[in-house]
Amino acid sequence: MTRAAEETRQPVRVRRRVVPVRHYGRGALAVLAAAVVALIIYGFAGNPNIEWPVVGDYLFHADILEGLLRTLEMTALGMVFSLIGATIVALMRMSPSRVISGIAAGYIFVFRGIPLILLLVFVGNVGLFVDRITIGIPFTGLHVFSEPSSAVLTPFVASVIGLSLAGSGYMAEIVRAGLLAIGRGQRDAAKALGLNSLRTTRYVVLPQALRVIVPPMGNELISMLKATAIVSVIGGGDLLTIAQAISGANYRTIELLLVAAVWYFVVIAVLTVGQHYLERRIAER
Repeated sequence: MTRAAEETRQPVRVRRRVVPVRHYGRGALAVLAAAVVALIIYGFAGNPNIEWPVVGDYLFHADILEGLLRTLEMTALGMVFSLIGATIVALMRMSPSRVISGIAAGYIFVFRGIPLILLLVFVGNVGLFVDRITIGIPFTGLHVFSEPSSAVLTPFVASVIGLSLAGSGYMAEIVRAGLLAIGRGQRDAAKALGLNSLRTTRYVVLPQALRVIVPPMGNELISMLKATAIVSVIGGGDLLTIAQAISGANYRTIELLLVAAVWYFVVIAVLTVGQHYLERRIAER
């Protein structure tokens, strides 16, 4: 076969230039959104009724920082207790016993259904119908602990209890969903190796379920942080409570609310970055 014939048999390559589709509406919408954001920022920054020097003066005020610390403590304690309670309730919910499963389902129904502000007010006013909190041995008269309710259930303690009860009701379903996401074959394989139910859950199921549980738990942590602002109804001593107390003295309500908002944004930004790296670390395992 001649060279000319071989060249004629080779496929002809046609170079085509790919022209991207132009989205004029997308660009116009982006410009409009940026303009709206700029107008909102300008409206706040240029508003003569907002004294920005007051915001700067109170941003690092000792009382504000103390309220911020109290908010972080409430968030951390509420999250830890909620996670412990949620894990226990989720395992009870998955129990073959209908009684145990029913109790767990009732717990979830109650604390997911009751509004958080109502729960906080109720816990904060337990002393109205319970004079003393007593822990002892039944039918013996021996008391291990006995103190007035007002001394035990301080606003801070009542706030942590309310946040923990409400959070555990939501998180129990998250933990249960993560446990159900692990195939039954994993449990059967662990039992075949001689592991009991507790060890199977501890060493096989939970480590794998973390990939499903961690992302929504990060969102619950941020929700817990924002929910601490509601404890101001019982004077929990959180950031918003302190900001409102200061604004009640100097009558600069908007400025102190902006101070609280700035600190909430800062903490949420830190938590969001930490959640991102934690999710990536767990995904690599």
